[in-house]
Amino acid sequence: MTVAPPAEAPTAPEAADTVLAPLLLPQDLRLTPEQFALVCEANPEAVLELAADGQLITITPTGGETGARNINLAYQLAHWARSHGSWQLFDSSTGFRLADGSVLSPDADVATEPQRLENALRLEGGDVLPGLVLELGEIWAS
Repeated sequence: MTVAPPAEAPTAPEAADTVLAPLLLPQDLRLTPEQFALVCEANPEAVLELAADGQLITITPTGGETGARNINLAYQLAHWARSHGSWQLFDSSTGFRLADGSVLSPDADVATEPQRLENALRLEGGDVLPGLVLELGEIWAS
């Protein structure tokens, strides 16, 4: 009787030392969250997200206006977190695996459930994040 060694978890290939041209991926390519993690590990400079249907989403860097808004939002969150306990904050490079299987990166996040807001001028944390008030009007004005 031959016993096979235990299967090892897949690992990402070593990144090449040379600069590679952008990959052209088929439109119908779909990845599992585990496969997506391997792609990200093998391509640490790439900024990627994963849609709920498994499609790879490439993210372009933000421009100056969006970058200024993001840092303003992060500043307001950090100020609140320091004065209201030990909340863990995450920046826009952090990917979150959501219930639908997608892996997305918000502009900023407090360790709760991420949600998308559009055109809001003020956000209050309510019972979930007591004392949190984000003045979004300041952000849109910048």
